[in-house]
Amino acid sequence: MGIEVELISKELIKPSSPTPPHLRKLQFSFIDQNQYPVSLPLVYFYEKSNIPNHERCNLLKQSLSKALTIFYPLAGRINNYSYADCNDEGALFIQTKANCQLLDILRNRNQYHNHNKKLIPLQPEKGIHQYGSLFQITYFKCGGLAVSFAMAHMLGDGLSMVVFLNGWAEVARGNKVEIPPFGSSSIFPPRNIPGFDLSQWVFKENVVTKSFVFDDFTLSALKDKYNSNGLMLSRVQALCVFIVSRIMATLSQAKGNRYMVMTAVNIRQILDPPIQKKSFGNLAWTAPALIDNMCKEDEIARGIKDSIRGVNAESLKKVQNGELSFSKETFMESLKGQIARYSFTSICNFPVYDVDFGWGKPIWVTTSGMIIDNLVICIDTKEAQGIEAWISMTEEDMAKFEKDNQLLSHLSSTPIWESKL
Repeated sequence: MGIEVELISKELIKPSSPTPPHLRKLQFSFIDQNQYPVSLPLVYFYEKSNIPNHERCNLLKQSLSKALTIFYPLAGRINNYSYADCNDEGALFIQTKANCQLLDILRNRNQYHNHNKKLIPLQPEKGIHQYGSLFQITYFKCGGLAVSFAMAHMLGDGLSMVVFLNGWAEVARGNKVEIPPFGSSSIFPPRNIPGFDLSQWVFKENVVTKSFVFDDFTLSALKDKYNSNGLMLSRVQALCVFIVSRIMATLSQAKGNRYMVMTAVNIRQILDPPIQKKSFGNLAWTAPALIDNMCKEDEIARGIKDSIRGVNAESLKKVQNGELSFSKETFMESLKGQIARYSFTSICNFPVYDVDFGWGKPIWVTTSGMIIDNLVICIDTKEAQGIEAWISMTEEDMAKFEKDNQLLSHLSSTPIWESKL
């Protein structure tokens, strides 16, 4: 059954207190300027509560207004690639009701992502020049609800989103929240790089997104396999290596001779001096690994690990001087299809499932289908240290990739949630 939602209301939620004049302009950093021109969506699913849904929504609105006073850039507007105008105009807040049960979504995750992206207020490529943040509450027939949050990528990274969501939930429960440091333009001054435009990597047609779940046993086995030579890969890095190896095995004939694997690295504690772990902004940098399509798995693993190790205090000083993590020549080769580019990002090991507004923690957290091809987003499963990988690629590539026997043999056969609905 297709998911349909009916609009109930649309409004702007403004901060409960005005933003001081000296905080009205948030200058974008060099890293902010080099983000995809999209909004980043997260969707949180909650079961039926003994609190009526209209009361839950009122609590969300009231607490959001207070939270936007703390996280003031989210209530502003984006001024191209230059700065955030923290003008308190407000965040878009939409209420809808769906024609299905929450269980229908949980049982048909891939269908939800690719054909029924109705649970986010605007698609990722739209609205980023209108709003700093967008919210949608969707009520299901069973009494469950979904809370979606999308933020302009130029304002912050995945960890910033999780910091905000947990802060908002703390406000809803009546707790105090520390104001995080905003912006990093003093560390990474803004710069203009002619001929470099990441929008050329997005807005792709015929891109599909599908979910692939890997349990703890499989991830441990992959770590043991790739770490036999002392690489010390994390479970996320080991999964990255495995996915790249299966992409190369299934798509190598169509993709040319070289791959550029781009892994996002959290740099908050890598910078010298390090900054606060909950600093708000784009504080991740890309580790690019150029890999030949004839490489074996251990060579892929070493190439990816070496690129991640290359993101260190010394290399970040070059970023501060406006140096990209890859050359413009490599960028142009990827646009021409001479190099196949795959981007990996992760919000694993962040407190994604701790977002409790007062009626319990979410049953499932996900993102939304993206318009960026060759993108992998990793999110922890709720239980047992598994990882759900949302992989976006063209329909043609996905048709080949998802049938790979090696891939299929590594997927979890158990649900990522336990239904009490």
